[in-house]
Amino acid sequence: MGVLAITGGTPVRTDPWPTWPMSGDVEESGLLEVLRSGAWGSQYGKCTERFEVGFGKIAGTRHCIATTTGTAALEIAFQAVGVGCGDEVIVPAYTFMATATAALAVFAKPVFVDVSADTWTLDPAAVEAAITPRTKAIVPVHVAGNPCRMDEIMSIAREHEVAVVEDAAQAHGGMYRGRPLGSVGDVACFSFQASKNVSSGEGGAITTNDDRIAERCRRIYNCGRPRDPEIDAGPVIGTNERMTEFQAAVLLGQLERLAEQTKTRQASARRLHELLEGVEGVSGVAIPGEGSASAVHLFLVNYDPAAFAGLPKAKMLEALAAENTPAAPGYTPIHRLGMFARDSTGRSVAERDTGMELDFSGTVCPFAERICGEYGFWIYQKPFLAGPEAIEDYARALLKIQRNASELL
Repeated sequence: MGVLAITGGTPVRTDPWPTWPMSGDVEESGLLEVLRSGAWGSQYGKCTERFEVGFGKIAGTRHCIATTTGTAALEIAFQAVGVGCGDEVIVPAYTFMATATAALAVFAKPVFVDVSADTWTLDPAAVEAAITPRTKAIVPVHVAGNPCRMDEIMSIAREHEVAVVEDAAQAHGGMYRGRPLGSVGDVACFSFQASKNVSSGEGGAITTNDDRIAERCRRIYNCGRPRDPEIDAGPVIGTNERMTEFQAAVLLGQLERLAEQTKTRQASARRLHELLEGVEGVSGVAIPGEGSASAVHLFLVNYDPAAFAGLPKAKMLEALAAENTPAAPGYTPIHRLGMFARDSTGRSVAERDTGMELDFSGTVCPFAERICGEYGFWIYQKPFLAGPEAIEDYARALLKIQRNASELL
């Protein structure tokens, strides 16, 4: 019997972590109110409008457009800023697949670039190098709720006259230099999928301070119909991506908890950053900019196997889970996903479905590939809701595994 829980020892933690999503009387009463009202669609009720006003204040924007999903929000935002057939959209290689598939949905080509070694977010230098005359938009992804280097990205975008579409799917309540994430670019997109820090099971939102972009978004998501005919938003091909009143009723309850939950998550994250300084081979990822703060949807961790006697990441994560301090390996580099792999026909699924040539076999993003391989992992947001003292168990577990890694070799 070893010291580590995976080899028969006692786990570092025996208490359960908080569950997610959380709900209470506010969500329940809101759902019942909508049910009994008969006004289930956003065109007929008031919950969606109230949510849009409330979330717009949190995001620091004049406009908020509530949608069915975060992916739909991205597709609509791309259309609204003029991304279309044959255009290029710059996307970080370390992100969820929806960032790229939303571009493909409007028949634009994603151009994958590397992330910065210190932040794991879009590398401004890589963006600059990837700009071509066909570039229509840059998509800084606030992965984990951590802000990108928005000042540099906005400067590049303005120089080349391209739009900035913030992917803020994980960034509810995050800040960049004192500004809410979702208010810095031309337009931003949020997700309210089940795991997100604000959740209605599914759902999304678009935020912007640009009146014309907002009107175009509203026309696109509402079958092409204008909301404000006085705004020259131009003709659009519309669809139906409106949020329901049921989703909005749940989200109104979620917003009441967001400020306090964000405060708890951030305090826990600060504590874990401090503690990991005492554990060789692991460290939290940097948050760029004075006055910036992560939303802590995830906590990103640099991992050096050499400090753990060469223990592979997958085996280390098994040991971490056995200590009741689970973590996840993170993303696959997006350009290495199966939908882009060419088969015996010489074409990929993405190429057949879009009619575009999408050859990413020569795309190399060294740091994204490194952290997706052996050198990075993440911890989900639920443990951070338990508070700074509870999160200390993660540091204890990592130190325990480091000191006893030989048991697993």
